[in-house]
Amino acid sequence: MKRPILTGPTDYLLVDISNSYAKFAFASTKRISTPVRIATNKLSSSVFSRFLGERRVRKVVVSSVVPKKNRTISKTAGKTGVLWLNSTVKLGVGIDYPAPETIGADRLANAAAVAALYGCPAIVVDFGTAVTFDIVSARRNYIGGVIAPGLEAITNFLYQRTALLPKLSLKEPRRAIGRSTIGAMLSGAVFGYRGLVREILARIRAEQFPSGKLHVVATGGYARLIAAQLPEITAVRAHLTLEGLRIMANLNS
Repeated sequence: MKRPILTGPTDYLLVDISNSYAKFAFASTKRISTPVRIATNKLSSSVFSRFLGERRVRKVVVSSVVPKKNRTISKTAGKTGVLWLNSTVKLGVGIDYPAPETIGADRLANAAAVAALYGCPAIVVDFGTAVTFDIVSARRNYIGGVIAPGLEAITNFLYQRTALLPKLSLKEPRRAIGRSTIGAMLSGAVFGYRGLVREILARIRAEQFPSGKLHVVATGGYARLIAAQLPEITAVRAHLTLEGLRIMANLNS
C-alpha cells in the first residue's frame, strides 16, 4: 500500500468511507496529501492502525455512509479525537432540507467543499457507486439533490445478468455505432451515461437556476471520463469530498 506524503505540519487524518472504497489522506489546515484508496470491505482495525502509525495527527475526520465500519474507526482511534461529519456540525453552508439527518455525509462534504472552493450557486456531480447531484443555492444553503445508478453498477448489471455480454473496461468509445459487442456496450455506457447526466443537469438548472452563473463541479471515479465531453460541467476536482472534510475540520476545530 503506497504511503501518502505531506511535508510540514499534519493536522488531520481524513477518512471518506463510501460503499465501494475508503479513502485516506493526511492533511494540514490548507491542503491534503495524495489519497490512498482501499476496498471498503478490507477496512479493518489493523489497516486503520497503520495509517494512524504513519504520522501524529490532532484529529481524525470522517465521512461515512457505511455504519458498520464506524465502530472500527472509533475503537481504533484511541485517544486521538474523531470528528464525524453530519448535519449538526459547522459546514460553511446552511441546510434547507426537511430531514437533514438523512443526508449522506459525503454529500454534505461535497456541499461544504464546492461552496468554499468555487462559490454559489453550485451543483456537485459525484461519480461513485451511485452518481449523486447535490445543489447549493445562491443563498449558500444545501437544498437537495438527485441520486441515480452509478456507471459501473449499470455495466456490471449487464455482465452479471446476461449470458453473452462481457465485463467492460470503461474508456472513451471510438464511435457511436459499435462494430463489436464491446464497442456497442462502450457506446451505450459512456454516451448513454453522458445523456443521463446532461438531462438531469438541464432539469436542475431549469427548475432552480434559469439564469445567471452556476458552478457545476464533477468528482469521483469516473468524473474525468464522463465530464470530458460535457460543457455543462465547469470543473473536475478529483478529491472534492476529502477537501470538504478538511474545510469542515477547520470550521469545527
